[in-house]
Amino acid sequence: MTATVHSFQVPEYLNASVPAEYRGIQRDHVRLMTLDTVTGDSSHHYFYQLDSCLRKGDLLVLNNSRTLPAVLKGKQGKQTIEIRLSRKVSDADWEALIVGGVVTVGEIINLPGDLTATITGLGTEAPLIILSFSKSGLDLYDAIYRFGEPLHYEYIETPWPLEMYQTVYASVPGSVEMPSAGRAFSWKLLNKLKQSGVNIAYLQLHAGLSYYGNDRWPNPSKHFEQFCVPEETAELVNKTKKNGGRVIAVGTTVVRALETAVNATGNVEAQKGITSLYIQKGYPLKAVDGLITGFHEPEASHLDLLTAYIDKDFLMRAYREALTAGYLWHEFGDMNLILPLDEKK
Repeated sequence: MTATVHSFQVPEYLNASVPAEYRGIQRDHVRLMTLDTVTGDSSHHYFYQLDSCLRKGDLLVLNNSRTLPAVLKGKQGKQTIEIRLSRKVSDADWEALIVGGVVTVGEIINLPGDLTATITGLGTEAPLIILSFSKSGLDLYDAIYRFGEPLHYEYIETPWPLEMYQTVYASVPGSVEMPSAGRAFSWKLLNKLKQSGVNIAYLQLHAGLSYYGNDRWPNPSKHFEQFCVPEETAELVNKTKKNGGRVIAVGTTVVRALETAVNATGNVEAQKGITSLYIQKGYPLKAVDGLITGFHEPEASHLDLLTAYIDKDFLMRAYREALTAGYLWHEFGDMNLILPLDEKK
């Protein structure tokens, strides 16, 4: 099963290649389009005005996974190659993508700091492979942080420092790409939301590679990611639903984690493990009422997930409006709140 390709094109000038802080504004001063799932109506704000779009008793659930510098440069014989980590399999093994080298099981890649990686098998789907490193646990993480670089794609030319790829609340290392829906939050805004009666909860889903290069994207039904929904978060979600509040996921990663953790009675339970849940149009959402997300490319499976919340025609109309209005795409771009805004909901 592959993601649906949606019909629009993002002009190059709307690819956000520079973080907000380097554009002369604060993180929470990016733009925000709100989209009503009931009517399809949209409105335009700045992200620091998010509190005016929510109400007392709502619950925001954020992914506090911290971004790793997931690109390692090494040698395969005399050839320089690039390793892009995708998912931790064990203390010493990672699923990864090799760029610029020949993938042969048994091949050894030499990395800085006396670190080596051996190709031990194939990953969950092509072109991913399994690498076994010569170090494990904290020693391996130390090497990754010392010698790795943040992953970035073609639309970003400047090697921005790792902190540009972190949310302010990120605390649990594990993502190879930033869970970017939360990037626009500042501590000031989070405190403002709490003061207005909006509750905040956290979970982890360690985001893997979203793009394999050469016009190849992950098969969403084979896209395995590690997650953890803590007891406190599960209880807050269930309490919010019971009290008639809205549960708003900050990012598609949070949607996948919470919906994976729904039990047979329809409640969210504390859970950790691996999810490959693929959410698309018609999926019976049980945990999450709406979400905050960025603007996605037409090939991205994230768009399929959005159609579980809102009619595709409404969504495409809003995306055309965002393109005309000059909203910025990708991890350094603007934000989209998709939520039933009708007060009777």
